[in-house]
Amino acid sequence: MRLKDKVALITGSASGIGKASSLLFAREGAKVVAVDLKLDAAEATVKEIRDAGGEAAAFAADVSKAKDAAAMVEFAEKTFGKLNVIFNNAGVFHPNDESVTNTTEEIWDMVINVNLKGVFLGCQYAVPALLRAGGGSIINTASFVAVMGAAVPQIAYTASKGGVLAMTREIAVEFARQNIRANSLCPGPVETPLLAELLADPARRNRRLVHIPMGRFARAEEMANAALFLASDESSFVTGTTFLVDGGISGAYITPDGDAPQR
Repeated sequence: MRLKDKVALITGSASGIGKASSLLFAREGAKVVAVDLKLDAAEATVKEIRDAGGEAAAFAADVSKAKDAAAMVEFAEKTFGKLNVIFNNAGVFHPNDESVTNTTEEIWDMVINVNLKGVFLGCQYAVPALLRAGGGSIINTASFVAVMGAAVPQIAYTASKGGVLAMTREIAVEFARQNIRANSLCPGPVETPLLAELLADPARRNRRLVHIPMGRFARAEEMANAALFLASDESSFVTGTTFLVDGGISGAYITPDGDAPQR
């Protein structure tokens, strides 16, 4: 088991990448603290883990609130005795997050508070716990849009993920000699209920798909596998990285009208 004897805290554990990672980490031997905004949603993930013979506990937290971030880390240590891995995965995307010219201040603040401040707070309270455990792994969910412009304007989301990337590098450098690794997981578009809702219009969906050389969206389980590598000792010399798992998007190019190039 790749995470035997490790305790992992995963935010946004009710669905998508967070849920898939919670289930996978537990199968690989981790004791999982499943964190979500709604306790019943986190408990549903914990039930699946326990039904499969794993160990897990649920906790409700708004990651954008310092008191909640502090409480979730304290809960992990009190429940399982330590913390070895934190996966700051919780995030939001607002459908009215658009161009810099028309995205409202309210939408900007909401997206930045969850996607960037939430990761900052998770790291702020997790690092002392990781140090108490002798070191560990921090995984922060960024995005492929942190390294290239989004095809469809989404200024707050893109800015938040770029901030995660820069912050993770700095944390990696600061704590490298204290046995803490920090890496950014940068997914391409993932087939989740949220994405399905946002791209219910076939034309809008196809506009996203045309940018993906593999011709499909990712599965949450594929992102969980990448996170598992970063959480495990197999990545013991990996820190400060921009871990792109994007189906080739960042290696491709498109024509100005958004079509794939002709050969």
